[in-house]
Amino acid sequence: MNKLDIVLKAIDSRLGENVKVIEIGDKTPVADYFVIVTGTSIQHTKALANEIEMKIEKEGYEIYANEGFRDASWILVDLGDIIVHIFTEEQREFYDLEKLWD
Repeated sequence: MNKLDIVLKAIDSRLGENVKVIEIGDKTPVADYFVIVTGTSIQHTKALANEIEMKIEKEGYEIYANEGFRDASWILVDLGDIIVHIFTEEQREFYDLEKLWD
């Protein structure tokens, strides 16, 4: 199973909302994809991030970094070619990454 499918299945299993995959590889060398998802609470964003990390590591892929767990209103999980942004609804609306990258 490829990394993107693992991420999307992990998000689905934890009921992440408003999932969006944006191809950014032709716009920046940072990554090939942004995956953006909304959690319904701080606990939900943490659960989403933990599930993604657990499933990715189980399949033998590397997690390069994660940030934002303390506040957890915006958690970033860097998987190299995929960067996952897990937001609370308020933070997602405020930063509006879709508008910047879509």
